[in-house]
Amino acid sequence: MATKGPDNGNPVIEDMDAQQIRARVAWLYFIGGLTQQEIADQLGLTRLRVNKTLGQLRNDGSVVVDIRLPLAGCIELEHKLREHYQLEDVCVIPTLPDDLENQRAVGDAAGGMLDRLLEDGMGLGVGWGKTLTAGLKRLTSRPLPDSWVTSLMGGLTRGSGSSTFEVATGYARAISAECYYLTAPLYFPSVESREALLSHHGIRETMRRARSVDVALVSCGDMTARSLLVQTPTVSENLTDILAAGAVGDLLGVFLDSDGKPVNHPLNERVLSVSPEQLKSVRHSILASGGWYKVNIIRAILRGGYIKRLVTDEKCAAALLDGAHSPPNNSQ
Repeated sequence: MATKGPDNGNPVIEDMDAQQIRARVAWLYFIGGLTQQEIADQLGLTRLRVNKTLGQLRNDGSVVVDIRLPLAGCIELEHKLREHYQLEDVCVIPTLPDDLENQRAVGDAAGGMLDRLLEDGMGLGVGWGKTLTAGLKRLTSRPLPDSWVTSLMGGLTRGSGSSTFEVATGYARAISAECYYLTAPLYFPSVESREALLSHHGIRETMRRARSVDVALVSCGDMTARSLLVQTPTVSENLTDILAAGAVGDLLGVFLDSDGKPVNHPLNERVLSVSPEQLKSVRHSILASGGWYKVNIIRAILRGGYIKRLVTDEKCAAALLDGAHSPPNNSQ
């Protein structure tokens, strides 16, 4: 006869399904202020299960913690970044020690910024990456039937939960909107093949929409192996030449130098995406990116004047100001 553990045969557990357990754990911990052990005792669970449930609640966005106490250091950095780079809005969050968690937190904050901007009838353009995927958890699910979502760039040949197709689909589902895809690779074998595909009605229409969005949510990549784009064969095979051309990272697949200018490299001529220059005309544009290894490319994007809003972390924000001597280039 098997010995019953704390989770087995308990009448409380038998009367609740999995979602009810999650909801009770969340309420007792975040609202009731009970410890994990107290919750375990009250619900007849193991402490390990309570701990695991709390972790899942945080990761899947079921619980959003809204801290309304001012963070003086972050607020000061926000003001300085707005002033120096002539930005409309900046959100700076405390830096987390783990890079992946920091990336997730930046995305979460960007989702909150986007949520406040979205209105029915708007066109939303999105890039790709784990940061933008994390932003989905802060987007309030509601129907915006007159809105639409489009990817701003071509895709890669494999998915990771954060590809252009998956990210665009996620945001479209959140607002019950129609979604448009650039169903083509990010980089073409030649300029001619790129131009040939752009003559296709569907691709041409999606590019038209991508260039006319009201809101753009994008991230960026550095030139190290941390970047998923750098890991792709097309980029890795050309990495030495791209670096030699002066690239410090990419925005929507376009490689930029330290001043924010596209570098002279064939991949920039063969990329299928909205160009950084075209982003300047977007009414609301948000760059969500952080981490010490992203400082150079974020600074380049800000110097280029390509975006109007920034979400980043505290250490990255301070570094952006430390080396920020050149004013942004807002010429059209």
